[in-house]
Parts: sequence; structure tokens; C-alpha cells
Amino acid sequence: MEKTVINSPLGFVCIEGDSSGISKISVTSEEKELSETIPELFSEVVTQLKEYFEGNRTEFHFEMNPKGTDFQKKVWQELLKIPYGKTESYQKITNKLGDPKAIRAVANANGKNPLWIVIPCHRVIGSDGSLTGYAGGLWRKKWLLDHENPIKQETLF
Repeated sequence: MEKTVINSPLGFVCIEGDSSGISKISVTSEEKELSETIPELFSEVVTQLKEYFEGNRTEFHFEMNPKGTDFQKKVWQELLKIPYGKTESYQKITNKLGDPKAIRAVANANGKNPLWIVIPCHRVIGSDGSLTGYAGGLWRKKWLLDHENPIKQETLF
């Protein structure tokens, strides 16, 4: 398993993977040593993440290999269907998966998402529109949602 660390507007991004694909992307505020060179394995991921943060990318296209249970992978596949700039409630995702009572299991799988930003768990909110929990911190979730759907204020005269 290879690793690389890059900087982003939200902290240090740690990327892990091998020839089977990218298995983990995480963020931390904890100081990390940045990678001096980016291994070929990660060049496309790093490019796409930079484009995302610059506002020039809305989808990710590279080999992904997230590790998780079958149920978690099912939830993550549903998260991938949430369009850039949009949100879905935990309940709506739970309903789409066919078991309206599994909301806690869906929330738990959402929290274990190993591919930060790429599998857009930040786009999942409470039924009342609240941001609710986020493994990376609510301030990051708010930043990501604002980044994807900035409110354009108009001046009325």
C-alpha cells in the first residue's frame, strides 16, 4: 500500500492505494509531512482533487477500491448518485435502499466512508436540513457544501 500527503484548503489530505485502486482519502488538521514527489499511482487523484478545490471539477474518475462491508459499499454507491451541489437526507437514502428503519446503519456507513469528498458523504444532511454529524468536522462539511453550491447574493435596487 502506497501513501502520499498533499495540502488542501481544508487540511492535510492523506491518500492511500495500490495497483487495485485508491482505497482511502482522508483529511486532518494534524500537521503531516507533505510528499515531495507524487507517485504515478496518485497523480490523477491529486490532479482531480486540486481541480475540485479550484472549482473546476464536479465528478471524479479514477480507479477506486474502498474497503468496507457489502452494506457499506451499497450505501457508498447510493452516495455517488448525489449530484454535485445537491444534498440528500439520511432518510431519503435509507428509503432508496429499501429499509426505512435502517437509518442508523446508513448513517454509520456514511461515517465510515473511506474516500473523503470522492464518495460525497458531505452531501448527506438531516431531514430538517441540518448538517448533522460529519467525521471531518461540521466546519469542513459546511465549507464543502458552500464550495459546491455558493449562494450568489444579488443586490436589489
